[in-house]
This record gives sequence, C-alpha cells and structure tokens, in this order.
Amino acid sequence: MAGFGLSAGRPAEELWPELHFTDWKDTLATLHRYTQVVGKVRLSLAPMMNHFWQVALYVTARGLTTSPIAYGDGTFEVEFDFIAHELRVLTSDGEERVLALEARPVADFYRDVMATLRSLGVEVRINERPQEIPDDTTPFGQDRHHASYDRAAVERWWQALVQTDVVLKAFRAPFTGKCSPVHFYWGSFDLAVTRFSGRLAPRREGADPITAESYAEEVCSVGFWPGTEQLGGAAYYSYAAPEPPGFAQARVKPERAYYDTTLKEFLLPYDVVRSAANPRRTLLEFCASTYDAAATLGRWDRARLERPFLARPRMRREPTVVQPAWPRDAGAS
Repeated sequence: MAGFGLSAGRPAEELWPELHFTDWKDTLATLHRYTQVVGKVRLSLAPMMNHFWQVALYVTARGLTTSPIAYGDGTFEVEFDFIAHELRVLTSDGEERVLALEARPVADFYRDVMATLRSLGVEVRINERPQEIPDDTTPFGQDRHHASYDRAAVERWWQALVQTDVVLKAFRAPFTGKCSPVHFYWGSFDLAVTRFSGRLAPRREGADPITAESYAEEVCSVGFWPGTEQLGGAAYYSYAAPEPPGFAQARVKPERAYYDTTLKEFLLPYDVVRSAANPRRTLLEFCASTYDAAATLGRWDRARLERPFLARPRMRREPTVVQPAWPRDAGAS
C-alpha cells in the first residue's frame, strides 16, 4: 500500500477488483453464515458494550478477526485468513488450531468450529439462527444447502475490504467526538464507521432492544456493503439517524452518489469508486460530504466534535488519504 512500500506497481484493478454480485452470490451467502458462527461466539462471551460494539469483527492484514476474547484465566482469538483460506483459533496459552476454509455445508463448519473450541477448553453456546437474513432462518447445525466457497471471489471481496478499511480509518481519524471503531458487522455483512453528535435520539417506535440500543444516540454512519442483485451489487452507503430535514436532497460528492428512498441512505456504487482516477480520494469525498450534510442539517456542535488535536506526533508519514476541508454549508441543498 502507498506509504509503506507494499503493493508497489500493482494495477488499480487488482487493488480495487471487480465484484460482480451474480458471480459470487452463493459464496457470499455461505461466507456470511460462516462469519455469523464466529461472530456469535464473541457475542456470547464478550462483555456488553454500547451499541453492541463488542460483537464486531475487524479487518487484519490477512482477513478478519474477533480480536482477543477473555475466557477463564486467558484469552483466545478466532481469525479468518483469506490469503491461506484458513480459520485459525489462537490462545494466550500458545495453543493453535487450524480449519480449512473451503466449499462445505454451513452445518459442517459450525460443527467443526464448536468442536475446535471445546478441544481448547472453551465451552460456549450460541443462537444457531442466522441474524438479519430474513429469507432463510435455517439453524447453522442444520444448514446443508449453503456450501459454496470460491477462493478467488473471496479474495476479491477481501481486497476491496482492505482498501475500504484504509479510507474509513482516514475518515475517522480527525473526528474528536464519540466515534465507533471501523468494524465489520457480521449481521448485515458490512464494514462501517459511525460518528455521534453527542445527543440522545428519540426512541424509535416499535424498536426491538438491539435497534433501540444501536440508535440510542444521533449518528451518521458510512460503510461498505456487498449489496443485492437488485441494487447492482456492492455499494458504499451513508445515512443519518434520525434523518434531519433536507438530508435526502443534500448535494453530496461524487456526482454519481444518489439517495435511495427505500433504504433512506445515500449510495455510491462500488464500480464508481474502483473506476475513479483516485479511488481512495473519491470514497473519502463521499464519506466527508454525506457527513457534512448530516452534521450541518442536524445542527451538530461541530466546533466541539471536530476540535483540533492538542498534540501533534513528532514524526508523521505523508498521509495516504488527505481529509478534504469541506465548507460548513457544503451539505445543504
């Protein structure tokens, strides 16, 4: 990657590969459930955090990880390695178990993950029903119809995830108000970062406990989602909750970003970003301009939330992505 001597000379189409939804939808459905099995292990054992931040996974140099999970007198970590296509379970006692990531039913993956954890002394029970997949609620232990794993397709998706993680972290960096980590939610299968206004939000009518906690405060969230076949596949999204008046009509960048009235989110097709002359800058413009619209129209206390840093690092690399300086009224239509 730029600035670290990595990926030198690699063409843009490798760094931002094509993601045709129809080419990998079966693998996506299987991998989605694989990540839910692992994510629910963390959900069962990790201490509760605000907005359910304790359930998420994180992008690594090789895939996704739970990060260390406390158990007994030590910790363990579960990592998806999308280079070697392995699932690794590591413990603070120095133990390691490895499972192959390959085409096999979700039921077999679930069985082997649970057996592997038991072999390390980790006893855990999870809710076997998939989350946020309304078209299929088959319990993991009974799911034999999702069994696809196209290694090349997984690698393309993960490469896009790596590039996106870089940009979302650059976008997150200068914001000094409350902000989530850049994390991967296995429920909706998206990588996201969320900024907070610092004010409580009205309780959503009819909200379940998960939704009520997730949106207990005013937020603006941006992320990367594999999308659906109907929407044309992978896309970046941005939304404000609660949505301030005028947000849907705000002018945002780049020009091909649009507001979806059904999802109530701004969407930017992944293909627009990958085909841009500078994909990272294009994505950062989308993040910054949609946030500017949400914060300006929502009357966030931006002087407090975006205060200058009090200390500067003694040594700094040239930033990989430069944060645009958006005028305060840029989001208003």
